[in-house]
Amino acid sequence: MSNTQVVQNGTFFNNTIGPVIGYEQQRQLGDPVERRKYGLQQVDMMPALERNCADDCGETYLGGHSDWVDVKTVISTSPDQLAVAPGSLVREWQENGRRYFEYKLDHPSMNFYSFMSARYQVAREEWNGIKLEVYYDREHSWNVPRMMNSMKKSLDYYIRNFGPYLHKEARIIEFPRVARFAQAFPGTMPYSEAIGFIANLNHPDDIDFVFYVVAHEMGHQYWAHQVIGANMEGATLLSETMAQYSALMVMEKEYGRDIMRKFLRYEMDNYLRSRGQERLKERPLLTVEANQGYIHYRKGSVVLYYMKEMIGEDAVNRALRKLVQQYAYAPPPYPTSYALVDALREQTPPNLQYLMKDLFEDITIFSNRALEASAEKRNDGKYDVTIKVEARKFKADPKGNETETPINDWIDIGAFAKPAKEKKYGDTLYRDRVHITQRNSTFTFTTAKLPDKAGIDPFLLMIDRIPDDNTKFVTVVAGQTQAALQR
Repeated sequence: MSNTQVVQNGTFFNNTIGPVIGYEQQRQLGDPVERRKYGLQQVDMMPALERNCADDCGETYLGGHSDWVDVKTVISTSPDQLAVAPGSLVREWQENGRRYFEYKLDHPSMNFYSFMSARYQVAREEWNGIKLEVYYDREHSWNVPRMMNSMKKSLDYYIRNFGPYLHKEARIIEFPRVARFAQAFPGTMPYSEAIGFIANLNHPDDIDFVFYVVAHEMGHQYWAHQVIGANMEGATLLSETMAQYSALMVMEKEYGRDIMRKFLRYEMDNYLRSRGQERLKERPLLTVEANQGYIHYRKGSVVLYYMKEMIGEDAVNRALRKLVQQYAYAPPPYPTSYALVDALREQTPPNLQYLMKDLFEDITIFSNRALEASAEKRNDGKYDVTIKVEARKFKADPKGNETETPINDWIDIGAFAKPAKEKKYGDTLYRDRVHITQRNSTFTFTTAKLPDKAGIDPFLLMIDRIPDDNTKFVTVVAGQTQAALQR
């Protein structure tokens, strides 16, 4: 098997190449089929979640049997390459035909860091005293301004809402497309050529995933590199889900609330497909396993954004700021997923407390449908829009078996204008939140112009079995005669 970590141009390896103290549980076989093949018992990959733990929360889920560490690096490379290690560059020199670099971390960090070397071009800017850098191949420059913009916008949002950034630099560093991911280390974020540097984002409705992935990795500078979960179920709710939410908020500020519909749909579709392929058991967000990315990434995105919509951005960020103030760079015991859920619960009004159980403690699925959507023109030129909708709610067990439960939820209804040419989504003409306590309901509201579509949960905030049927095309009503709107 070839080793692609050290290559001619684009070396990237991390500290896990060295020895660790004790048993490294993350390296044991996790696939149930493989374990049966070798006569091994089935295992849950992470210890069970505890609400009040001390000794059992003495280690983070990243492992390594260490806490916050100082890192000083002297690294040499070919004379035509730049080498990058965590921290600030202390000095650089050449000796015996080699190029040397010395780096030192600006703040004690997790025992998780990387080393990279390649023939790089470097884009450099300074933002509020923080050095921003993008290391890239000279032929892959077109998305570098997008990455630099994302670092600035991310730092601006995170510092204002979560707390200080305690490194003196933030770096995006390209590595070859031998792999397709980005990753966050202290102040240093390797990013695959394949998913960002050579991406083509020319269509106006494209999700700007280059901007988004940078915002996600910058989010990890807080969620995992300041606040890190204890080694037990639910740990990745405090890191991956929170990095997802953080990036979504930076995206929303950059591109507007409406464009989030497309991203949330992508995340929901991914979650719904993946849960059907679960080989062990699906977990609620509160007890998600570290290897259940479809939950902590995909479902987590929808859930946290939904919380933001329901209780407000300021309320969510107050909860997150409390976590940073209490746990950032703090010694053990490390926090569990209860810390986040409890902080959010404190910010949630009494009439919405049901969300904490639905979203974090249970596996909750909705089946919301628009049954009819019609509009009648008024004498003043506006339109009275009537929708008939169906709302159903289900609870799933770890094996995917679903049981219907009474609906008693606050759910959005709304209507959209016809999309402009080459656009997927039209403008929002109406949006309201209604309390639904029965399966079938009828609502009437007024819009300034004729809607194209209308329905229930139109922004796809809730985990829904079939998101496509949440809205219907609106038909025009003239007295007792209905004529389908020409499109």
